[in-house]
Amino acid sequence: MPKTFQLGKSHKMIKGVLACLFLCLCTFSNAQRRNPGDFGAPGGVGSPINKTAAPSKSKKTQDSENQEKANIKDYIIISHQNDTTYVDTTLTIQKEYKFNYLRRDNFGLMPFSNLGQTYNTQTFNFQNMGLMPNFGARARHFNYFEVEDINYYRVPTPLTELFFKTAFEQGQLVDSFITINTSPEFNFSIAYKGLRSLGKYQHILTSTGNFRFTSNYHTKNNRYNFRGHIVTQDLLNQENGGLRDSELDFFESGAPEYIDRSIFNPAFENAESILLGKRFHLEHDYELIKKDSLSKNAIKLGHIMSFEDKYFQFDQTSSATSYFGDAFVTSRIKDRATLENFYNKVYVSYSNNLLGDLQFSLSSNNYNYGYNQVVILQDNTIITNRLKGNILSAEGKYRKQYKGFELDGEFGLNISGDFEGNFINAKATFNLNEDIAASASLNHSSRAPNYNTLLYQSNYKLYNWQNNFNNIETQQLAFQLRYKQLANITVDLNTISDYVYFKEDQTSVEPYQIRPFQNSGTITYLRAKLENEIRLGKFALNNTVMYQNVQDDNNSINVPELITRNTFYFSSHLFKKAMYLQTGVTLNYFTEYYMNAYNPLLAEFYVQNDEEFGGFPRLDFFINAKIRQTRLFLKAEHFNSAFTGYNYYSAPNYPYRDFVVRFGVVWNFFM
Repeated sequence: MPKTFQLGKSHKMIKGVLACLFLCLCTFSNAQRRNPGDFGAPGGVGSPINKTAAPSKSKKTQDSENQEKANIKDYIIISHQNDTTYVDTTLTIQKEYKFNYLRRDNFGLMPFSNLGQTYNTQTFNFQNMGLMPNFGARARHFNYFEVEDINYYRVPTPLTELFFKTAFEQGQLVDSFITINTSPEFNFSIAYKGLRSLGKYQHILTSTGNFRFTSNYHTKNNRYNFRGHIVTQDLLNQENGGLRDSELDFFESGAPEYIDRSIFNPAFENAESILLGKRFHLEHDYELIKKDSLSKNAIKLGHIMSFEDKYFQFDQTSSATSYFGDAFVTSRIKDRATLENFYNKVYVSYSNNLLGDLQFSLSSNNYNYGYNQVVILQDNTIITNRLKGNILSAEGKYRKQYKGFELDGEFGLNISGDFEGNFINAKATFNLNEDIAASASLNHSSRAPNYNTLLYQSNYKLYNWQNNFNNIETQQLAFQLRYKQLANITVDLNTISDYVYFKEDQTSVEPYQIRPFQNSGTITYLRAKLENEIRLGKFALNNTVMYQNVQDDNNSINVPELITRNTFYFSSHLFKKAMYLQTGVTLNYFTEYYMNAYNPLLAEFYVQNDEEFGGFPRLDFFINAKIRQTRLFLKAEHFNSAFTGYNYYSAPNYPYRDFVVRFGVVWNFFM
């Protein structure tokens, strides 16, 4: 893509960052004068927050009855599922695990060398409660905010969070956020997450931006509720196809002249891809009958509307025939797949103290996926340009709580339209007390494969297909047992039929075609995960271990048998409790397996069964600190790379990161 486009994207990201920083810095002086109490020791809640600056002792005595106070538990975060938590400014080992590009625990994901690139998935969760195909280009969706990823807020005073972390060569990662309640009934929030990172290897620059705006409102009598969001996202990656096969021996040799990674020759240096999307989402409901002292019943009517427009585009200045095969054109490769989806849902909810909560809904999905032209191949095969239509679905939910028991059920069924689909999910939870809980769940799903497996067009001749695959059928039986922090055990057993995946078609001439296949057999997939923490004074050992076993004659799902993450760390208050310190070492390791390979044209991982990768340790040393509401992070990543061998890869031909030191900060302001 031309340099002017890249500069335009950079300017757009900078403007977005500056706009959010301006909003945040406008609160800086007040935030400094009105600091909340130290929410202090990990796991603690802390002292109340004064809404106004502390008056003199006499005035405080005089106005003590009128002074308003805010507690940290009043700063509420509301999830898509209406689960609520509150803002947490403590420093725990979980905060260390989440201090990354995705801002969530990335256990089971193998990152590529540059920040903002994709992740190689090492464990799969086949629980599904969707009725429509996914867009495709799944390797580019790790940092794409879906509807389920958007939170809403309710705060007594304005709240701001600033996130910063260094990147790899000429760039940084920032995430700025502010939320305000203009009244007890109305809240809005604005956030922008931006990244630019050049990377250590040639032609792997990343430039991404995620803008989020949310609002929510309820009437004073709480009968009418509204919430919605606007999200715009652009995720740009330069693509180089990984190192050439001839370069791999030089990389693994560890010779001093090859420590400068910019001297390596990648497969190509003239391509980039972008995933761009925007979404407008609205939810509102009205309570016709409200529970009170005279009525044990409640009836609510609701409506959800969501429109999303997105596309994935691959651009290349000249064709790379040795990598992708012959092309229809020799220059200006431009492949774009688009999706427009308009979703409407109406529902009625009934709640009764004895029966529990029930909901029934009807929904409509109007979809339009495809391309702007029809492709005719040499054998006169016609590849159509569009998959579009309307799907009508029915869904239901049930929930009942009784003492320590909780029952949840949900079902969905496509009634009409070109895509068949259904799911059933049932879960039972038993909470003996605050320390011990157990649950069991059963999930069945039948859903059409992703759009890009059903229809795909490209300027490269080998990447054009139209398939009529069967639905992917999955069943999952899962159990969970939790006892304090000593043990959190999860086990799930999955059976998958008609699984659709990408792999090389080795019946063709090299370069082999990467295309979707459907596994006609049945796959059995077992996962068992243990999380625990052992503490001894100020020292602790935090462990996450996962065992996996796949029975699949066609080898269409490849995962490591064992994944482990072990952190030994020390934590303590210092300087009369003015600072909280946390420091330690983390080991990440997974056993050798046939690691999936990456295809940049499709932005998909595909199965390869030629070479095993893994078996290398990754050691990180970190020093983290908390001062009031500020958390500081310093990490020496992969510090063992120079003495344990240069055989570490994120995917075939894509080396993992070398030793690097990075730092960052998360800063909360309360007014």
